[in-house]
Formats: sequence, C-alpha cells, structure tokens
Amino acid sequence: MLIKAAFFSAFFSFVLMSCQTEKSMSKYPGTVGDIEFDEKLDDPVFKKCTSDKLVNLQYYQGSKQFDYKGEKLAIIEKLEKEKISSKNKMNGYITVRFLVNCEGKTGLFRVQQMTTELKGMVQDKELEDMLLRFTKSLDGWIPKEIKGFKVGYYQYLTYKIENGKVSEVLP
Repeated sequence: MLIKAAFFSAFFSFVLMSCQTEKSMSKYPGTVGDIEFDEKLDDPVFKKCTSDKLVNLQYYQGSKQFDYKGEKLAIIEKLEKEKISSKNKMNGYITVRFLVNCEGKTGLFRVQQMTTELKGMVQDKELEDMLLRFTKSLDGWIPKEIKGFKVGYYQYLTYKIENGKVSEVLP
C-alpha cells in the first residue's frame, strides 16, 4: 500500500510539474515572430514563398546565419561607396529586419532605432530612411534550403552609428 501511495504521489508530482513547465514555456514564443503585411509600408508585389504549413525561418536557423553573395564584406564595401552619414552626430543603432523569399528577393522591411543604451527612440529619421533605402537595394541574398526545397527566412542588419556615421554592420 505504501509503495502504491509513493507511486501515485510521484506520478501526480510529475504531471503537476509537466503542466507548470508547459505553461511557462508557452509564455514565450519559439521565434521572434513573423512580420505581418502592412499595405502602408509593404510592396504588394512581394510574395512569401511558403505554404501555411511551412513557416519562414528566422535568421539564426539554418547552417549559415548570413547568406549573401560575397558575405558581409560585400555589403560593407557597397555601404562605403554610398557614403551614408548624418548631419547630426548621433550615436546608436539602426536595425532593419526583413524577409528574404525563396527567390532571394526581399520585402516586409521594418526599422528600429536605439540609443547606445539600447533604448528605442527615433534619433535621426533622415539617416534611418537612407539606411532603409540602402538595405532595400541589396540584391545578393541567397535563399536557404531544407531537404532540397528553397525557403524564405527573416534577416536583419544592424548598423552601429558613431558620430553620425556607420562604424559597423551586424550580425
């Protein structure tokens, strides 16, 4: 009888812990999240290449985190030729997040500015617009593949700004 009581006690403890673990795990999403189409911001011609059953990958999924012809160096070289800078000598970060579809085309761009303390705020709208246009002009994105099928994925570029100039491109 004592063994049965111990068994049921252990079993119910396991069930209770499983329920609590599931609740805490479901509180946080497994990914950053999809970018929803916004007719005010997005090009209606841009198409996602996935079905409802296959979601777009996040930038950190897959064998390579950065799939661009010529790697990040090609982006940096193109950025240096553009000579993008701000009249106000701001410091901080401008992140552009977007979707690369299975054809290597980009769309659904979203921009966020942050201070050096990583507090969200708009410091320089003109610089933000220049970096958004630059990011949209990049045409060397390579689709990711899963079991021979090309799939879309989310990517981001974060521009570190020092004294109004891009000092680094992340990731």
